[in-house]
Amino acid sequence: MKAAVFHDAKDIRVEEVAAPTSVGPNEVRLKPYWCGICGTDLHEYAVGPIVIPTTPHPLNGSTAPQILGHEFSGEVLEIGTEVTSVRVGDRVSVMPLLFCGACYFCRRGLNHLCASMACVGLSDQWGGIAEEAVVPESKVAKLPDSMSDIQGALVEPTAVAAYGVDKAEVRPGDNVLITGLGPIGALASLYAASIGANVYMSEVNPKRQELARSLDVGTLLDPRSTDVAAELRDRTGGIGVDAVIECSGNEIALQTALASVRAAGNISQTGLHTRPAAIDPMVLSERDITLRGTWCYPVTDWPRIIDLIGRGRMDVEKVVSARIDMADIVEKGFETLLSPTGDQVKVLVRAY
Repeated sequence: MKAAVFHDAKDIRVEEVAAPTSVGPNEVRLKPYWCGICGTDLHEYAVGPIVIPTTPHPLNGSTAPQILGHEFSGEVLEIGTEVTSVRVGDRVSVMPLLFCGACYFCRRGLNHLCASMACVGLSDQWGGIAEEAVVPESKVAKLPDSMSDIQGALVEPTAVAAYGVDKAEVRPGDNVLITGLGPIGALASLYAASIGANVYMSEVNPKRQELARSLDVGTLLDPRSTDVAAELRDRTGGIGVDAVIECSGNEIALQTALASVRAAGNISQTGLHTRPAAIDPMVLSERDITLRGTWCYPVTDWPRIIDLIGRGRMDVEKVVSARIDMADIVEKGFETLLSPTGDQVKVLVRAY
C-alpha cells in the first residue's frame, strides 16, 4: 500500500510499504480518508526527528521510518474478535495518543501526560496518511451521519483548541482574546464562541486575517496598526479581557496576553514556543494572573467534541484552506506551509 513516510528532516517519501495482514482481538483496521498536517509534523520535517523516535520507543518499540498522520478520519475495514463499539463500514475519528495506563500520570487520569506516551503517526507502526492503518478499538469514535469525513479529521486539532479554552476557565459572557489565528487559534475562536464568549482575535498575517474574518465569531485586531492591549482595555471599561488563549507560540504575543488580561484573569499557553520567551514574572504576582501551559487534550474528549461538531455548534471545516492528494504532500503540503510566502493555513491530505 502507499503511505507518506518520514525518513529524516526534509525527507518525506510517498512509497510502497507493507499493508497490515491481521488485527489483534482489540484492534481495528481502517481505511483513512482525510488527515491533517499538524504543526508537530512541520517541525519534524523542518528540523526533526524530534518526537519521532530513532531508537525503539519504550511503549511500543516504534522507530523511524515513520508513517505520518495523527489527525484523521476513516472507515472501518476489519475488527478484532473482541471489538464491540464499531462495525465494518462505520466512519470514525481517531484519538491518536497511546499510553501505558500504569504510570503515575495514567493512574490519575492524566493519560495525555503518560511517562511513555506514544502517538499514532509519530511514534507507532501506523499513521493516517496511508491507504490502511491499524489502531486499538479504544482509539476510535464513531462519527454521526451529520458529520463529514473532513470534519472527522478535524476532531483532533479541535480537541487541542478546546483544551486551551477550557484550561483558561472561559465562561459564557467572558471576553476572550485569541492570539494567533493558525488552525488551533481559529478552532479556539470557534470553540470559545460556541460556549458564549465574546471573542477577540489578534493576527498579523493577511491570509490568516482573512480566515479570522470568515469565521464570523468575533472582532479581529491587527497588532501592526493597533495597540491590542490598550484597545481591549478601552472595550472593557479599563479592565481587560477575562482570558487569553495564546496560540502563536510567539514572545510578543505572550507579552500582549499579559498586558491584555485583567487582574485575576487566566492565560492558556496553547501555541508551542520553539525558543525561550521573556516575560516579567512580577506582572503575574502584582495582578494575580494565572499562566497555564496546555499539552494535547484529555483522551476522553472525543465524544464531546464530535457532539459539538455534529450538532452544528462549530463550523470547523472553515479552517481548511486546501485539500491535496498524498502524492503532493511535500510540495503542496509541507513546503507550502513552511514557506514565508505560503498562502495556506490548514491542509488536509486525501489518503485514499
